[in-house]
Amino acid sequence: MKIVISPAKSLDFESALPTEKYTQPAFLAQSEKLNKVLLKKKPKALSELMRISDNLAQLNWQRNQEFSTPFTVENARPAVYAFNGDVYQGLDAATISEEKLDKLQDTLRILSGLYGILKPLDLMQAYRLEMGTQLKVGRKKNLYEFWKKDLTDHLNSELEAGELFINLASNEYFGAVDEKALKVRVITPIFKDWKNDKLKIISFFAKKARGSMVRYIIDSDAKTLADIQGFNSDDYMFSKEHTLKENQPVFIR
Repeated sequence: MKIVISPAKSLDFESALPTEKYTQPAFLAQSEKLNKVLLKKKPKALSELMRISDNLAQLNWQRNQEFSTPFTVENARPAVYAFNGDVYQGLDAATISEEKLDKLQDTLRILSGLYGILKPLDLMQAYRLEMGTQLKVGRKKNLYEFWKKDLTDHLNSELEAGELFINLASNEYFGAVDEKALKVRVITPIFKDWKNDKLKIISFFAKKARGSMVRYIIDSDAKTLADIQGFNSDDYMFSKEHTLKENQPVFIR
């Protein structure tokens, strides 16, 4: 099984790491190419490009200046312990046991605007570059054009025929993958809440549930779609009634 999730804007480079294990990103050469483009942009240009505040632009200008290779445990941090948004709160990677880390490393992939795709233990440096950013790189007019073939080919190289592929990424990030070119079917779980007598996707809760589902898969050693449908964290339950397509199972609460 393979799972893809989105990165997070909020980062944690301070808390203690639960493991000394780490690996290197597959597309670091491409990341260096992107950073060379970003290096030329002043804080004001970054603010306009990314639609962020002046303070955030200054912070990320500094991050771009400090980007350096090779990545080591002194200047970088394993990705799954560096991202700190809603999805990662649901995943709670710091409490995953050492014996489950290999399963996590083999199963989970994190899509990224700067790094393309990351394994959980791949080292990364702090950055801000959302996949939807209209950053021109050479002849590529945006990051989707820059990454799509590489990410799709990479995922296909890891996937076996008939292997279960779970998409828990946002539309923004999964848009960087050519779904039609993948050699397996994609399962995209949907999380909905009852609100005002209607079922709605509430972003904060859905993001956290995506992380919780990753954790459920790792902890329960889920292998089949039926196993996935057994997810019941955060009071979400699979609803056959509201599932209109088999590859889009709906979980409600």
